[in-house]
Amino acid sequence: MVTDEVRARLDALLDEYRSRLHDSLDGLTEEEARARLVPSKTTLLGLVKHVTYVEGVWFDEAITGRSSREIGIASTPDRSFTLRQADTIASVQAAYRARCEVSRQHAAALAFDDVVAGRGERRLWQIYLHMLRELAQHMGHADILREQVLAARG
Repeated sequence: MVTDEVRARLDALLDEYRSRLHDSLDGLTEEEARARLVPSKTTLLGLVKHVTYVEGVWFDEAITGRSSREIGIASTPDRSFTLRQADTIASVQAAYRARCEVSRQHAAALAFDDVVAGRGERRLWQIYLHMLRELAQHMGHADILREQVLAARG
């Protein structure tokens, strides 16, 4: 049984990682946020779009059983990195903040040991662990990409 203290600490870690990913775009130009510095589609702006998708998959689809179409997220992880012309730092950050708030609401409605079945049966704590791993990994990517962008300024 997970204590309230442990749950509160895991919620705080999720929010810390969410905040750092969100803020990785702060102070950048639109061009810098879209800069492709690696062979993949990964950009800083695309990375924040992707973690918005990941939040939708694990804290909405997995919990509610709603489809990606119903949620309004990309249909695949690869597509979640795709930037549209209308995507801006402000719009992507706003979408991420909104998606994180929905994630918090869905998680708060459940006990840590509750089983959800939207993407196969698993307990809520398993979703937390998966999300912490995802966000930590992508936070590392964002740190490196941001360092490259800032170094290019000269």
